[in-house]
Amino acid sequence: MGKLDDTNRRIATGLFFGILLLLGPLLVRDYGMGWDERADRMVGYMSLRYVAQLVAPQVLAAGHFTGIHELATHGDADHGPVFQILLAGLEIAFFRHNPRGAGWMRHLLTFGVFVAGVWAVYRLGRARFASWRWGLVGAGLLVLSPRIFAEAFINYKDIVFLSLFALAVLTLTRLLHRPTVRGALLHALVCALATDVRTMGILLPGLTVAFGALEMWARPARRAAIVRALGWYLGALAPLVVLFWPFLWEAPVTRFWECFGSFRRYRQTMKVFYLGELISCQRLPWHYLSVWLLVTTPVAYTALAVGGAWAVLRGLLARPTAWLRHTTNRQDLLFGAWLLGPLVVIVVIQSVVYDGWRHVYFIYPAFVLLAVRGLRAGVRAWQEAPAASAGRRVGWVAGGLLAVGVMHTVFRQVHDHPYQYGYFSFPPGPVAGSLFERDYWGVSGRDGLAWVLAHDPGATVAVSDTLPQKITMYNNLLLLPAAQRARLRFVPHAQARYFLGIYRWHPWPYEPQFGTPVHDIKVNGMTILTVFQR
Repeated sequence: MGKLDDTNRRIATGLFFGILLLLGPLLVRDYGMGWDERADRMVGYMSLRYVAQLVAPQVLAAGHFTGIHELATHGDADHGPVFQILLAGLEIAFFRHNPRGAGWMRHLLTFGVFVAGVWAVYRLGRARFASWRWGLVGAGLLVLSPRIFAEAFINYKDIVFLSLFALAVLTLTRLLHRPTVRGALLHALVCALATDVRTMGILLPGLTVAFGALEMWARPARRAAIVRALGWYLGALAPLVVLFWPFLWEAPVTRFWECFGSFRRYRQTMKVFYLGELISCQRLPWHYLSVWLLVTTPVAYTALAVGGAWAVLRGLLARPTAWLRHTTNRQDLLFGAWLLGPLVVIVVIQSVVYDGWRHVYFIYPAFVLLAVRGLRAGVRAWQEAPAASAGRRVGWVAGGLLAVGVMHTVFRQVHDHPYQYGYFSFPPGPVAGSLFERDYWGVSGRDGLAWVLAHDPGATVAVSDTLPQKITMYNNLLLLPAAQRARLRFVPHAQARYFLGIYRWHPWPYEPQFGTPVHDIKVNGMTILTVFQR
């Protein structure tokens, strides 16, 4: 029986991750380019240029860094560069004169990191629930989350950080289970990489020390081994963070503190559209992140996560000391801290957030694992209920509703492709568009430009370069074939034949002077881009 189950595990997990990996190259060309992509690319190139100046100045003569800003004086130098350095190096090596291919390469590798994060969630679920099947359920819920899946191709920062954070929690649980020097150094490496993508990675050493202390209390026989492992971890973490972040090299402590302060204050003058109003991101209500999470997460997942969180809280409050003695319960507590801790920290330090809840996407794997906890608890309660009892009947109804909810999510993920980043769960599309930001990435601009070029026979096509449309138009121009790029002309609005409305900072209908609407891109009835002809 054991060999048969192991064979089934290998087949099921192989198929799941094989199909997931195959989806990357199959779908990567369907997505446009996000708002921040060229700015993020510059971060990678600036960091590489800085390293080249120090260790190989002759490389600068090759012309790879012509037009690249100085790292120390650029406004985005405080952005974690480690993933962008990798992408910039690959672009220089293989896509120097192919911006379209470089864009697809960057998207594909971003998705590859996401697959690694999905694998981490699978392993966390498999270890926590002692079942590879439940681990696959968790991995499946993460993949079948429309916004997360779409942004896995286009979001270099938040999705990459989500994936690395999940990998760091995986290495943490392994370190707590078996405290070794090798495990401590591996955990330090993953935590450093996560921190060098987003400074919120500094939460990881806090979680590591806190749950290391809890583990020493629960398993006093392993206290010395845990103390030694934590010492190696803390000793290696800071040097590794500095190693992969060239901006920190000259003044590690001062500059890292500056970067963290920038994270709190970044774009503090920007306005966001929330609950039907344009408001400053400095004056967002405390519920901003939680409401965004609620309205963009499938309802079935939210119900399961609430059930899982309630099961954890009930066990903790009933007999806290005895409950914490169990390894699986301490893992549940870790998932809860992973989910709620960052939200509390952001509210307490009054950090600037915008563009929905993308800055805290890294808590979503914990949300998913708690949803699996809730589903598992519900299945067990149903199994233990007497046959033909009210509990069994309620279980059948709840199970049916959950199945319908999951199937609806799958339908939306397929139907909305490639615009799943505009997914809202229960608000109807037009209602969601009147209350919340739409395509704040501007990714739909690529398809808007492609539509214009396909329907205008002119040798040149004049498109308005009005801000903020100009940013997303210039970005998405790079993903068009060279012949189409040559036809486009970005001109002042008064000279343009076409205007592409992306509804960022303009959530209401566009005025008549923008032209006659000739094409819309919609997600579930919500317009995310309109092409106007003048």
